[in-house]
Amino acid sequence: MALFNRKRTTAPAAVLDADPALAALTGDYTIDPAHSSIGFTVRHAMVTNVRGSFGDYAGTLSLDGGDPSRSAASLDVKIASIDSGIADRDAHLRSADFFDAEAFPLMTFRSTTAEHVGGDRFRLTGDLTLRDVTKPLTIDLTFNGSATDVYGAERVGFEGSAEILRSDWGLTWNAALEAGGVMVSDKVKLSFDISAVAARG
Repeated sequence: MALFNRKRTTAPAAVLDADPALAALTGDYTIDPAHSSIGFTVRHAMVTNVRGSFGDYAGTLSLDGGDPSRSAASLDVKIASIDSGIADRDAHLRSADFFDAEAFPLMTFRSTTAEHVGGDRFRLTGDLTLRDVTKPLTIDLTFNGSATDVYGAERVGFEGSAEILRSDWGLTWNAALEAGGVMVSDKVKLSFDISAVAARG
């Protein structure tokens, strides 16, 4: 997912499973947009997939390697930064038919719970707010590891995916096809590839 900007609370989301080796990762991290991506895939005209991404977002992680249940994540995405590769289509997506970026400029995610699925796989659940509608979102995550980059910055990496029905957030525009079906599918696949940098003391 920030994916991620909320400090620890009494019942935040665990992003990592408890493991002594992870204790050194405890701390606050900022998502690095230059080395991260937040994307989506949606079926078009029942026959192909259209892919796009959001280019302007900010988020944080608060990780507790000793007690992962005290970890948390948040994300703020600027809707106007949507990019599907076609300017006219992007303008339509920003319009009131879809995201209505002028009235609802932000999409936000705030974590609530998480669980360890097995190995490096985790499941993060939180609240996704879009067009002033808040619904739960579950993201399946893989922890890709940690490293110190060439500039001395400590990094952690996560890769994740989720599926939503856009109609749950009021994105209901569509057009019927002559042969049956609709122009844009209700189901949207979300993808997250996150590199986050530790705050320097």
